[in-house]
Amino acid sequence: MRKIAIAVLVALSAALAAVPTPAFAGPADVVATEVEFTGAGGVVLHGTVLAPAQDAGKTRRPGIVMLEGAGNRGREYLMPEARAYARHGIVTLVYDKRTVGYSMLHRDYGLLADDALAGLRHLRSRSDVDPGRTGLWALSEGAFVAPIAANRSADVAFLVTVGAVGVTPAVQTAWAYGTYLEHAGVNGSLPGTMRGTTVRTAIGAGIFAEADFDPLPHWERVRQPVLAQWGRLDRDAVPGQSSQLIRQALERGGNTRHTIRIVDATNHNLHRTADDGFDRLPDLPADYGDAEARWIVDPRQESLPSGDFGPEPAAPAIGAPAWYEGGAVQLVAFLALLLAFAAYPVAAAVHRIRRGPRVQALRSARWLAVLGPATVAGTLLYLLVLLATAAKVTGPVVLGRPVVWLGLQLLACVTVIATLTVAWGLFQHRSADRIRLSLLTAGGLLFVPWAVHWGLLLP
Repeated sequence: MRKIAIAVLVALSAALAAVPTPAFAGPADVVATEVEFTGAGGVVLHGTVLAPAQDAGKTRRPGIVMLEGAGNRGREYLMPEARAYARHGIVTLVYDKRTVGYSMLHRDYGLLADDALAGLRHLRSRSDVDPGRTGLWALSEGAFVAPIAANRSADVAFLVTVGAVGVTPAVQTAWAYGTYLEHAGVNGSLPGTMRGTTVRTAIGAGIFAEADFDPLPHWERVRQPVLAQWGRLDRDAVPGQSSQLIRQALERGGNTRHTIRIVDATNHNLHRTADDGFDRLPDLPADYGDAEARWIVDPRQESLPSGDFGPEPAAPAIGAPAWYEGGAVQLVAFLALLLAFAAYPVAAAVHRIRRGPRVQALRSARWLAVLGPATVAGTLLYLLVLLATAAKVTGPVVLGRPVVWLGLQLLACVTVIATLTVAWGLFQHRSADRIRLSLLTAGGLLFVPWAVHWGLLLP
């Protein structure tokens, strides 16, 4: 009997394991099913469809495809929002953004729009979705993509955006740099360096993808109903200017079915904030999705009042990169500085190996040979850190400057003093050391305009 019981249990276990069951995410009122669909160029995309558990498969409901912002955080980043919409009766598809053809150095919003439409087709094919009430929900950079997709297919019944940007990515990025640095208590030359020099150099070097993308012509061609939302404490999207520009673009195109909604006490992604909008807490407001769900069910309703922002810092004028801000010129300048500074210790080492006559070295030359490359490399490394963190991680701030930046400015000043000292010594003494001192001096003289360009020698 014992053997028979064991055999029965094994058989039951195998049978249950063979039954396909949907993946379950979150509370019992939401059912999640893992899916895959084919995006542009044959790329297979993986996602999750979340739907209300009540009357699952029996009632046709509205549906949305969620488009994430910049980067590739994966579908889990938007899962709290997706669950909230599913609880409100909206069948929601959230998926992992492609890695083929998309990176921080290469972006194609048209390609991402085709992926979004592929997701929409998948959602419309479900028995629990009303194909006439399926649309796109887009966060931040995703709101560059959503209007392109809407212009390409009438299957997009509506658009809901969060933190849409109405200016170019370059202008938005520069504006956000200034906002976050000001919040950190930073003043002086660094904000100008980040908002102007760094952005233009990134553009000139070809590492700022879609920097000059203009979203407004795409918004002008949108004919579907639009619910465009911003958090009142949005510190990223130039929200006041963006909301006005997108509203004006829709009106120029003749779209009268749009609502501009400003949500109090929320940040860029409409989450709660404990730091005046400068944080990224995962907490959703208690009523998250209430207004949006009502609007999705009936976009014709006018129960969502339009809002407006108060004064905000003006978006900077970036301008085209100057010739000396191009990637090739900056690379040549960097290598020239390093080679000029390195020539002095390398020549000294070769001289010792050959056991030539001992030459008395200038103490200032030794200092310059160390300080020059250290300052150049340290500056570029710190600016890269600020780029990678969107100027949100500056380190401790003293006298209105991050400690690291203040240290680099002091090193730059000492480097200039050492250059002048070496140049004076070179003028006074004619010796076998003259060639390498000349190279070292040349490096120091080239360092001066380079340091001014990057703001190291500015107040």
